[in-house]
Amino acid sequence: MSQINVAIIGVGNCASSLVQGIHFYSQAKEEDFVPGLMHVNLGGYHISDIKIVAAFDIDKNKVNKDVSEAIYAPPNNTFVFSKVPPMGVKVHRGMTHDGLGKYLSQIITKAPGPAANVIKILKETKTDVVINYLPVGSEMATKWYIDQILAAGCGFINCIPVFIAKEPYWQDRFAERGLPIIGDDIKSQVGATITHRILTRLFADRGVKLERTYQLNFGGNTDFFNMLERERLESKKISKTTSVTSQLDYKMSPDDIHVGPSDYVPWLKDRKFCHIRMEGRTFGDVPLILEMKLEVWDSPNSAGVVIDAIRCCKLALDRGEKGALAGPSAYFMKSPPIQYTDDEARRMVQEFIVKTNNKPKVARSGKNENRSDLTV
Repeated sequence: MSQINVAIIGVGNCASSLVQGIHFYSQAKEEDFVPGLMHVNLGGYHISDIKIVAAFDIDKNKVNKDVSEAIYAPPNNTFVFSKVPPMGVKVHRGMTHDGLGKYLSQIITKAPGPAANVIKILKETKTDVVINYLPVGSEMATKWYIDQILAAGCGFINCIPVFIAKEPYWQDRFAERGLPIIGDDIKSQVGATITHRILTRLFADRGVKLERTYQLNFGGNTDFFNMLERERLESKKISKTTSVTSQLDYKMSPDDIHVGPSDYVPWLKDRKFCHIRMEGRTFGDVPLILEMKLEVWDSPNSAGVVIDAIRCCKLALDRGEKGALAGPSAYFMKSPPIQYTDDEARRMVQEFIVKTNNKPKVARSGKNENRSDLTV
C-alpha cells in the first residue's frame, strides 16, 4: 500500500491531537493494542502510512509555521502527549468566510495576506484525503473549501456539524467526481454523544420507556468559547440530538429532550465535562432515573476515530468507491446519511475494511432505519 497524503483545514486542538497521535503510534506493532483504534493495520494501511502534507488556518499564530509548531500554538490548549519533530509542512493562509465568529475574533487575529490557492496546493501535494476541523457554525467556509476539494479530486472527512454527507446535493457532487465522503460531525471514542446513544439504546433494548433526558456539556477549549455564540449552535444541537433519538423506536417530544453545549469554563482547557440525566418508566409503570458524569480531554478523544476514518476514506479511493460511505459514516459520525445502532455500524465498517471488489451503493439521506441491506 502507498502512503495516505492528508490535508487539514483548521489547525486547532483536534488537529493537534491527530498529528501527535500519528507520531506517537508510528512505531506500533500490528499485534499491539492501541486505545481508540479499530486496528493498527487497517485494510493494509498502518498508522505511519498517514502523512500530513498540507494544512490551512487563518490564525497569525499558526500561518507560515511548521505544522509541528503550529499545533502547540495558543489558543490551542489540549493535552500534550507527544512532541512532534519538524515536519517540513507549513500552515497556509486559509479562507475565513464565517469561520471566525464573534467570540473567537476576540482571541484570534487573522494572518495578513490573501487566502492560499487551495486547489493548487492539494494537487501539488497529491493530497488523498482532506479533513475539516473548522469551528462549529462555519457553514459558508466549509462549502467554499468543498468546492476546492472537489476540483482537486480529494476524498473528504467532515468532522464538524455542517450537514454535507447526509445531504443528497453534496452526495451527488462527490459521486459525480468519483470521490468518497465520510460525515458529518465526528463521534468521539467515548464521548458524551456515544455514551448517551448507548444508554438510550440500552433503555430501548431492555424495554424502558425513556420519557425525558438531557445532556449538558461544558469545557474550556475554543470550541466551547465559539459556541457561546448561540446562533452558531443550531446544527450542533440538531446533530447531537438526532444522534441520540435515532436509537429509539418512537419519537420524543422536543420539550422532553435537551442535548447541547451549555457553557465555557476557561481553566478547564481542553477538558470537557458532560452531565446526563435520563428519566424513564419500567415494569409496573415504576419510575427509573439514571444520572452520570463523564470527564474527558475532548480532542484526543476523537483523534483515533479520525485516524480510522482517514484509512477507510483511502480504501474507498483505492477501490473507486464514491459518494457518502454509509458504514464508516454511521460508525465514525454523529449525523451520517443513515443512522444505525453502533454495533451494527461497527459490523458494517469491519465488512467494509475486508471487502475487495464490490461495487458500492451511494448512501442517501432518509428516515432513520436500522438496516443491514445497504452495501457501502
